[in-house]
Amino acid sequence: MNSRERVRRAMRHEMPDRVPVMCQVALGHYFLHSRRRPAEIWFDSSAFIDTLLEFQQRYRFDGILLNLPGRPPDWQQYLDKAELDEGSTETLYWQNGLRTQMVPDDNPHTFQADGGSLARADYQRIDPDDPAILRLAGYVWNTWHAPHLWDIPESADLTDPTAYPEWFTAGLRQAKRQNDSISVHFELFSPWTHLMELLGYENALMALLDVPETCQRLLQTLTAVVVAQVRSCAPHQPDAILLSSAFAGAGFISRAMYEQFVLPCELRVTEAVHEFQIPIYTHTCGAIGDRLDLMIRTGIDGIDTLDPPPLGTVDLREAKERFGDRVFFKGNLDAVHEMLMADDSTFQHAVRQRLAIGGPGSGYILSSACSVSPHVRPERLQTMTALAEQYGQYPFASSGP
Repeated sequence: MNSRERVRRAMRHEMPDRVPVMCQVALGHYFLHSRRRPAEIWFDSSAFIDTLLEFQQRYRFDGILLNLPGRPPDWQQYLDKAELDEGSTETLYWQNGLRTQMVPDDNPHTFQADGGSLARADYQRIDPDDPAILRLAGYVWNTWHAPHLWDIPESADLTDPTAYPEWFTAGLRQAKRQNDSISVHFELFSPWTHLMELLGYENALMALLDVPETCQRLLQTLTAVVVAQVRSCAPHQPDAILLSSAFAGAGFISRAMYEQFVLPCELRVTEAVHEFQIPIYTHTCGAIGDRLDLMIRTGIDGIDTLDPPPLGTVDLREAKERFGDRVFFKGNLDAVHEMLMADDSTFQHAVRQRLAIGGPGSGYILSSACSVSPHVRPERLQTMTALAEQYGQYPFASSGP
């Protein structure tokens, strides 16, 4: 059984040969442990995919997550210059005046020419119907640090799938072409995350209380943007779409707010993905143990991260007993205390425990709860797959410890 089929069966609650392994790896991990420059990995679609595939083979993961969209092949033509300091931080100076700092072990950070923060929308003055708000430099597209939307015309309607150039899905097409035996997943941001990025996180949370109607109108537009991106990438048949809704946990909003602002939008995105008969799962960090039922009401096929205490509030055994017949689970391995900081014995015990709890009955993908830290030792990830091969075989004798 190849890796693609292994993951497919786990997502469908069918019986694979063993529990699949597929971690979301922080970009900083690639930066630290790859021979390529961080800027090359971040901005060059071909280099990014080659890096993901190289690490997939190194760790023998069953799949990869494309957590960056494609880039224009001529991205360097948008540069004015690049400088490398003594601390190995590379600064890219763009022709439009923005500048991006590429640090060796973290995501890039983009600033205005004077070093100031990028512009976000002011929720007290915003016109939800003005398409210009979608072009603010601090809006979610800049999470990908695309200087002024690259070559997408200002007149383009970002709620129209045809507005997204061919390069948007170039990485997805390359990954499937270069290795069709692994599971290739494509990440999109939830409308909720778009709202957080558009307004800035503190202001967005205040806006929910001060101007809830404005937030709802913005979310309608942002949902149309995400649906357009679904319709752009889904025809190229990713094996799954991950919907990143990272800041929808209990540390940010209540269950009532989740039901009011997040659930309807993500339900619409899920419906769009399912039109293409592709599975979709949600990535939400932190304390989500109190809202797994609400997340499932969005129609998703799976839930990612499932942070255990103390980082989160999910007990994998309880979640599996309550909801394991309705969605697949991916994660639950504490990325800090059980992976980054743990000794070998603690790490291996944690992996074997998750296999024993999550594996029976299928519907489980072994993974770090959130992204693998840049400084997690590579050999630890190799051990993770080896343990799944040894202790994650089907059929399971019991439900474990």
